[in-house]
This record gives sequence, C-alpha cells and structure tokens, in this order.
Amino acid sequence: MTPQNDRKNMNDLKVKENVIDRIVRFIDPVKAERRFRARAVMALSGSYIGASRAKRSLSQWRTSWGDADSDTLYDLPILRDRSRDLVRNVPLATGAINTVCTSVVGTGLKLQSRIDRETLGMDEAEADAWEAATEREFRLWAESQECDAARTLTFASVQNLVFRSALESGDVFILLPYIERPGSPYGLSLQVIEGDRVCNESNAPDGPEVSGGVKKDSYGAPLAYHIMDQHPGSILGLRKRSWTIVPAFGTASGRRNVLHLFWQMRPGQTRGVPYLAPVIEPLKQLDRYTEAELMAAVISGMFTVFIKSETGDGMVSPMTPTSETGGRAEDEDYKLASGAIVGLAPGEDISVADPKRPNTAFDPFVLAILRQTGVALELPFEVLVKHFTASYSAARAALLEAWKFFMTRRYWLSVNFCQPVYEAWMEEAVASGRISAPGFFDDPLIRKAYCGSEWVGPAKGMIDERAEVEAAQLRVEMGISTLAEETAALTGGDWEKKHVQSAKEFRMRKEAGLIIDKQQPQKVQLASQPN
Repeated sequence: MTPQNDRKNMNDLKVKENVIDRIVRFIDPVKAERRFRARAVMALSGSYIGASRAKRSLSQWRTSWGDADSDTLYDLPILRDRSRDLVRNVPLATGAINTVCTSVVGTGLKLQSRIDRETLGMDEAEADAWEAATEREFRLWAESQECDAARTLTFASVQNLVFRSALESGDVFILLPYIERPGSPYGLSLQVIEGDRVCNESNAPDGPEVSGGVKKDSYGAPLAYHIMDQHPGSILGLRKRSWTIVPAFGTASGRRNVLHLFWQMRPGQTRGVPYLAPVIEPLKQLDRYTEAELMAAVISGMFTVFIKSETGDGMVSPMTPTSETGGRAEDEDYKLASGAIVGLAPGEDISVADPKRPNTAFDPFVLAILRQTGVALELPFEVLVKHFTASYSAARAALLEAWKFFMTRRYWLSVNFCQPVYEAWMEEAVASGRISAPGFFDDPLIRKAYCGSEWVGPAKGMIDERAEVEAAQLRVEMGISTLAEETAALTGGDWEKKHVQSAKEFRMRKEAGLIIDKQQPQKVQLASQPN
C-alpha cells in the first residue's frame, strides 16, 4: 500500500487535524505524520467500551499505569495507618479482622507429621513411631514461650500475631535467630517485625535495587532486608535512627534468615497492602454516618419543655446555668438534658428542630453498604455481621462460601509460615541429635520426605450436626473421604489420637462390666443383669 493510499484510508476514519497538528506539521512534517498515524491507530481502537475516551461518563476517568511497586509503595504508609485506625475504632473493621483471624488460626494450626515412608524405606509401624516422636518433640518447642524471641508467646500465639499483622498492615517480617537459653533444648526463636520498620536506609528513594526496604536481584528474588532498629513512630524516636541489613539467606548454608509474609496480587510486587485497603473509604464514611445518626437519635430523645415567664424570672434549669457571680452563663454553656424544664426570659423564644429519628432508611442503606463491603472482603454479609436469620440453606451457603476464603488463607499461612518454621526447627533437631533422620543433610529429597506435614486448624462448625455427621459417614462408606479427613473437618482433631482414646475408653468400659447395645446406643446396662 502506497503512503498516499495509506493516508487516504486514515482520512476515511475521520481523523481531522487540529490547530496543534497544523503547527507541528509546519515545524516538523515527519513528526506531524507520526502524530497523525498515532491518532489514526487510536481511532481504530475502542473495541472495549471501558477503554473509550469519547464517552462522557468515562472521559474524566484518570488511571495509573505503573508497575506493582509504583502503585503501592507510595501509598502504603497511609494505607497502613488508616487500616490500623479502622481496626482500633470502627466496630465493623474490628469484627472483620477478628472473624478472619478466629476462623483461619483460632487456637493455632497443629502439626501432623506425614513423612514419605516409601522414600525413606520405612514400614508403617516405623513411620508411625517416628511421626509420633517428632510431634512430641515439636510440641516441646512450640508450646513453650522459648520459641518467641521476646519470651511472651507460644507458637500458636505467634501464628495469630503474624496473621493479624499481615491483615492489618499488609505484610509482616519474621526473623529466625538462634538464641541459646539455659534450660531450653532449642535455640531457634521467632522475632516478629512490623512492616513499618522495613524501609530504605536513611529513607532513600526507591530504586531498581532497593525498594520498600527490600534489596532484590535481577530476577526479583530478595537478597537482604533493611530493618530500622526501632519503629519509626516509637516514643523513643528522639534517638538517632539506624538500620540493620539482614541477609535473606545464609551465605554458606542457604538457610532462610527472614520470612516475609504478604498476599501477592501482582507480578513484581515487593510489599503487601492491608486487607481493608479496598474498603477504607466506605468503612470510614459509614462510621461517620452511623455516628451522626446516633447523635441525632440522642438529641431527638431529649424532649425538653420550655416555659416562657412574663415576669422574667425564668426557672433555673440545666439549659440556663448561672455563673459564680449570680449572672447568666454564656450561650455556649447551654446543654440539652433529658426531660429538662427550661425557663426563658422575656423576649426569648424557641424553635424546636424535628430530626425525625429514628431514621427508617438507616437500616436498608447500611445493609446495602455492608453487602458491598463483604464482597470486597470475601465475607458473606451473614458472616460479616453475624446475622443468621435466613433459612438453613442460605445460612449454610454463606458459611460454605466464607469457608473457602478461610481455607485459602489457612493454606497460605501454613505454606509461607508454619512449614518454613517447622523445617528450620527440624534442621536444629536433627543436627543436635534429638531426632534421628539419616541422610537428612545429604539429599534434598530425603530432607523433604522427613519434613512432610499437615497443619490442622479449627473446624468450620456445623449448623445441623446430625445431618453433617451422617453426610460424613456416607462419604467414608463410599470411599470418597477418610476418617482422618472427616475428623479434621468436623472437629479439627487428629483421628489417630481419637481412635487410640476411643479404644482405651471401650476397653475400660468393658472391664468395668458395661456393655453398649449397638442397636440402641443410648441404653447402657450391666453385663451381669438379664436382658
């Protein structure tokens, strides 16, 4: 196609030159031609209405086109502070965070060792014995406050703190120092660092090598973290600020020194954003609206009777206080009071405002906002506000939908925090000789076989326990589930431990002469008594 024909086809698109185009063409014809062709290409686009610049409804929509860090790092400090303020002062935000933490972590995710016995060449009995011994040894460390660098929390409590911090602040950092303490067989400790402390040294601007306090290689993998020695908002902030650069991995061992927990939503994202970030404005505005309605309702509930005196001896009342000298107080001292009787001086009159409260439109409006908020937070309205007044099917559907979100976040926590900590603990346990694991340091495959595990958390709960149990029994009988899976789902417990305990209880009841009628389990009779 010749340039003339090309130009003619572009003219068919009705791309007309404006004043700027003519000026550019006069100065630089080549540049003007490129400008014209670019405008023609733009005219050809527009298959998506959402990308249209011509529609009036979209013409003023300004968007950013930066990468993940450009769109995140600058706003992160404000997002972090506002998120924390909402959690502290807005009941709905507090409830949302508490609901997620309770459902995902609860009393803590419990270790269930699941080694690959085929790879290790163990039979079933040997594998069971090794797993039981390892779980017992891990509890020695995890159920002690020695696992916390500050010696205040157990491992379950650290899980809750880490997860809550990641939700409120967007991310959280955990250092893995070795601290030798008398009486403790393990030196591994967990030091939780708030995201505020990880920032560029001397508050230097973000660059290609260091951004958001994280130094990365050419592939985007972390190399080191710049950690401020104290929180930037600390009351001890008069002290000169200093930073410590902590390598992400050990130089010789390759061991992780730092765990960085955040929910990554874009490629190349260095830091996380708070869980409440998409709903910060609606939650704050809803809080202001609720406060205004509450104040209006309080004022409306204060019905005050005004009495106009012809003699000018107005009655002393809470609304007309007197000064210490006997004179009348200033107007700004007037206050409303419930059931007050207020005397007025001659010439004074009142105008009673009718706020028309309670507002009948309050509940529908708030509920509409809450439903939108719940969608953004992946929490059904019923779960968000703990309002289960619908049918059984609707309530169950809401719980199941919320449980998908809870299990996703639980998996994220177990993979990114619990399992790495367990593997770091296992390294020390094997190196110190407290756990026998031949070949652990020789072959990564063997190490992985020894470190196999499951992390079980609180159960999802049941609306109709009988129906849930019968459904679980049917799944086991059909072979599409196991007793271990159903036990974890229904009660959050360990089936093997429950099985051992059940066998013990049955044996003790049998030795005591108690027989349970299998046809009628509710009936218990002595073996010596006739039927």
